[in-house]
Amino acid sequence: MTRQSDNFNRLALPEKVRLLRDTFGNSGDLITRELPLGRFGQIQSVLIYIDGLIDAPTINDIVESLHHSLRREELPPQDLFRSGWSALLRRFPVAAGHIKNVCDPKAIEHAILSGETIILLDGSEECIAVDTQGGEKRQVEEPSTETVVRGPREGFTESLRTNTALVRRRVKDANLWVESMQIGRVTKTDVAVMYIRGIAQESVLAEVRARLGRIDVDAILESGYIEEMIGDEKKSIFPTITSSERPDVIAANLLEGRVAVFVDGTPFVLVAPVLFFQYFQAAEDYYHRFHFSVIRLLRLISFLIAMLAPALYIALTTFHQEAIPTALLISLAAQREGIPFPAFVEALMMEITFEILREAGVRMPRAIGQAVSIVGALVLGDAAVQAGLVSPAMVIVVSLTAISNFVIPAYDLALSIRLLRFAFMGLAATFGLFGISAGLVAMVLHLCSLRSFGVPILSPFAPLSLAGQRDSLFRFPLWRQHRRPRFLSPGNPVRERSPGPKKPSRT
Repeated sequence: MTRQSDNFNRLALPEKVRLLRDTFGNSGDLITRELPLGRFGQIQSVLIYIDGLIDAPTINDIVESLHHSLRREELPPQDLFRSGWSALLRRFPVAAGHIKNVCDPKAIEHAILSGETIILLDGSEECIAVDTQGGEKRQVEEPSTETVVRGPREGFTESLRTNTALVRRRVKDANLWVESMQIGRVTKTDVAVMYIRGIAQESVLAEVRARLGRIDVDAILESGYIEEMIGDEKKSIFPTITSSERPDVIAANLLEGRVAVFVDGTPFVLVAPVLFFQYFQAAEDYYHRFHFSVIRLLRLISFLIAMLAPALYIALTTFHQEAIPTALLISLAAQREGIPFPAFVEALMMEITFEILREAGVRMPRAIGQAVSIVGALVLGDAAVQAGLVSPAMVIVVSLTAISNFVIPAYDLALSIRLLRFAFMGLAATFGLFGISAGLVAMVLHLCSLRSFGVPILSPFAPLSLAGQRDSLFRFPLWRQHRRPRFLSPGNPVRERSPGPKKPSRT
């Protein structure tokens, strides 16, 4: 590598430009801009950058700054070469934020691909990389997947530096550290690990660094690539890493001792470690008074309905009719009269039909996707009942299941429920309520065995932590949550030192 760098540095300016153009395949978006410097234009230089990755006004400022500064001086080229670029830039300032020397061809190639501008000077062995990153990017908008009635409206974008800055605006502490790296042999995707020093657990940090360092793939195009590669139990249907596109959610997780992983090119930021009951918590739970946090119980009930409602219907109507009240049993029997399929096939047909409609609504253009999914569900459901293929009760069960699935705030867990629902339907059709009970026991045992970067995923219930119950199924008042979860930040557990709100004095 050193010999290759020396050979490149000894080349003449035209040969360096030709070599760089050959490296990029003479691409049309690689711009080489000749810039004569000095009072009489006796110093030949070239600016190299990729159109679309740079900020055009910054390029113009650099050109004007160099022209204006060097035109006033009669600086012989040999003095310029002898003093070097560092001395030149100290004498003639360039209008740019970050400037560095680069000599290695690979470093020059990476700088160009990162949106920096390379300045080459004829006769000099030094090259300068000027930070000119820019180009078109999406503005900060309200997140579409985590909407709230009360709370911040800012959401992450596809720009890595914009995302880290959004978190720094909320956590103004020098202990908020960011470690940068690149992953992907071809894409060289920028990845940043963010944590609060002194709050985040060192063992978790070391594990995150180790797992990221072991990734050796060609491309990282989204944070989902990294989530799948660094997860604890890769074959588990339950996620062991969560994601969010809200800066306030990421800041709150950092303050509890978690670690965030930012990936350039995606608005979804990964968070680890994660707890199972964390998937039932929404950002809005902390922006209203603590009395309304009882809504988390409703989300847990919706989780059970979305996972077990079709299976319970199949088990009761097939094996356990005696458990159904007589009046309801007569009504269900009358509805199922003439239905040619058993309850399992009936439920399977309706669930698959609804999944098709849901996928169609997501993949179709937004202008018609929602209308098609709603009209399709109404028309097909009514037509199926009129044709005698399914019973009205089954349509109600499937509809309630679908609505309950949307109540869960975490989309990752909602995807897991969609798959588990079919597994429980199969157990109910085979063994009835005994199959459902066995499936629930197996699921709980599996959850007890899961860990997220060393933290039990069922904490604070297994293992039991009374202090952790203050922000699990219910949210205690903020002035009662004096300590952070001990399994996330054992070294810095205290987050509130005041004993609580003072009672107003009566006069």
